[in-house]
Amino acid sequence: MDKQKQAFEKAEWDLLKEGLKRSYKERFEMATRLYKIHQTLNKATITHKPFISK
Repeated sequence: MDKQKQAFEKAEWDLLKEGLKRSYKERFEMATRLYKIHQTLNKATITHKPFISK
């Protein structure tokens, strides 16, 4: 169990280090992309059309 926890901590640190390597422009572009996706999903409506057999 301890090895698993250490593996998760290492993965978290690796992600943080990777994120710090990115420039402000890259971070901004990623945030903008996520915001646009969020806006699109908020506006989306799900409709269901029943299956009609002939």
